[in-house]
Amino acid sequence: MNYETFSPHPDLEAIVKCHWVLEIPGNTGVPKQRIIPDGCIEMCFILGEDVKRFTSATEFIIQPRAMVFGQITKPYFVQPTGVVNTFAVRFYPYGFANFISRPIQELADKETPLTTLFDESSARNLQRKIIDATSTQKRIEEVEHFLLGKLADQSIIENIVKSTIDILLQTKGSISINSILKDDRTKRRNLERQFSKQVGVSPKQLGKIMRLQAALKMMLNKKCVNLTKVAYENEYYDQAHFIKDFKEFTGISPKNYLSDDHMMLSSLIYSKD
Repeated sequence: MNYETFSPHPDLEAIVKCHWVLEIPGNTGVPKQRIIPDGCIEMCFILGEDVKRFTSATEFIIQPRAMVFGQITKPYFVQPTGVVNTFAVRFYPYGFANFISRPIQELADKETPLTTLFDESSARNLQRKIIDATSTQKRIEEVEHFLLGKLADQSIIENIVKSTIDILLQTKGSISINSILKDDRTKRRNLERQFSKQVGVSPKQLGKIMRLQAALKMMLNKKCVNLTKVAYENEYYDQAHFIKDFKEFTGISPKNYLSDDHMMLSSLIYSKD
């Protein structure tokens, strides 16, 4: 597997976390891969062979070749049918709301074709340019030109949403939403509404995802494999609380995580993100 990330244009760096490419040869026999929540939204272009996303243990759909995958709230499985060559844009939690007017929660846990989100002509034109590009750098230039042309007034993102996410990022999700809002129930209700519309998940859920990310990175980078210490370092109440959240978002226990072949792709991405 080859996974690389690339920094965005300065005019997009506040809303685009990175561009990335994933390449896997077609003869590697990669098992189904479990994809877990990361709090971000992805615009993906499948340039290799088809990729299956499983909707049950045996049933699957073929992912669109140019799509946006919304916020993930639960783990799911994908499996390549051959050579993998994917180019994608990873948006910060509030990033993609700058480009479309529809509520972001409508995109959660599913693929939405680009032609559904943008006018069909410009979406197909972008897809063709991405396919025809002869290098990753050229693909980055094409998608950034498209995004800069579609960029709405950034004031579309409510200050309360951005400031809350910034604090969650700074604290790696370990701070409670009530602490951020100083127990102001009126602000809490407004924040919940705005998060649903502009982020796609609740502020509490996003915080849980960010805290899990921090714990995963600690485990993957071998900074700590003692689960009690991982829980303590990431400010979970206790080890049981950590294991509960871990299973909620990954579907497996932290003890089995590092040795699970179905987690190879997620582990690779988390270790480099």
